[in-house]
Amino acid sequence: MLKIGDFSKLSRISIRMLRHYDETGLLKPGKVDAFTGYRYYEESQLLDAERIQVLKNMGFGLSVIREIMGKYADAEELKHFLEIKRQETAEQEQILRQRKHLIDSTIEWMRKDGSIMGYDVSLKTLPKRYVASVRQVIPAYEEEGRLWHIMRDETADMELRFDSPCYDMAVFYDGDYKESDVDVEVQRTVIGTYRDTEHVKFKTMPSVQYAGAVFQGRYEKITRVNEAVARWCADNGYEFDGVGFNIYHVGPKDTENPEEFVTEVCYPVKKKQ
Repeated sequence: MLKIGDFSKLSRISIRMLRHYDETGLLKPGKVDAFTGYRYYEESQLLDAERIQVLKNMGFGLSVIREIMGKYADAEELKHFLEIKRQETAEQEQILRQRKHLIDSTIEWMRKDGSIMGYDVSLKTLPKRYVASVRQVIPAYEEEGRLWHIMRDETADMELRFDSPCYDMAVFYDGDYKESDVDVEVQRTVIGTYRDTEHVKFKTMPSVQYAGAVFQGRYEKITRVNEAVARWCADNGYEFDGVGFNIYHVGPKDTENPEEFVTEVCYPVKKKQ
């Protein structure tokens, strides 16, 4: 049998961690001296130690590794665990890619003196308009495209005439940010009279005064633009007076390159009393 120090050297697992594995039942020593409490390991346990290290390097937690070790001889069970971890890793990879995009875009927007570029916020009026609209509760903000697809598919045979300028908009009816099940309406200004379809409704929208800021690039930048609009309202004595909306001056229907998107973030406002 191997003393714990020798087993530590051969397995390349620290003595501290071997003691932790013992306490959690993940890798118990082959023998513990009844008088000294000293741990001894079988040479065959080096294989278990190697398997534990491999599973740790794959990203498994110790509790899951303990479960896997009990089923290691079952190839189908092991494959099941690995497939789950592969899916988790792919999802984490997607999150990391999104974070990298956000970091890259922030770096691009940094001034030479280290401050983030600001946005020009202005007070405008969106005129009265006639729109085709689709409003639904969708799983997440990123799923907005499905509403535009519904509008396209259900009006394909109508030969819609678009107004000039043609406002492509998304209105967000929830009072606060939601992780899921968001109430969103997309609108496109049109000329003429059309019949409603199952999901597309035609209606006249009133004019609205709003504070807005235009930016170019990916939609991840919207949070910073929101902050700029809120700061402008506070500095100029305005308060929010309705749900926010985005106007897509250049969007996915115009270009496949997100860096070329041009979006106006808008909030209805009124002068504070």
